Amino acid sequence: MAPRATRRTVLLATGAAALAAGCGSDGGNGGDGRDGDGGGAPPDTAGQELISTADVPVGGGTVLADEKIVVTQPEEGGFKAFSAICTHQNCVVADVADGTINCACHGSRFRITDGSVEQGPATRPLPEERITVEGNSIRRA
Repeated sequence: MAPRATRRTVLLATGAAALAAGCGSDGGNGGDGRDGDGGGAPPDTAGQELISTADVPVGGGTVLADEKIVVTQPEEGGFKAFSAICTHQNCVVADVADGTINCACHGSRFRITDGSVEQGPATRPLPEERITVEGNSIRRA
């Protein structure tokens, strides 16, 4: 006769499986203090063209959802890039308007100049992404 599972062994096994799947209280971030994968690009994407400079409005920006990057142009000719993953609950930000990068999930807003939080519930800035501008092309650094 096989041993019968106790409530304790079921709870322990379920908790271990959840942690292994990345459902722990740290949001699966490996303890780096961020909620999600907002940090830098994988090494094999360096040099990848992201967008043309003409497609990033002055005083605004463009969300590149597939690349999970938002590129902004706070001042003419000055380009910045940030992770497009909201630091609140890991949603991809929706748009850029009125000087902020906006997350539609819970209303967080981040400044286009430095990714800092203008309005919560997010409490941490969007991580900066490294880019280079070559002629009319914006690329991952």
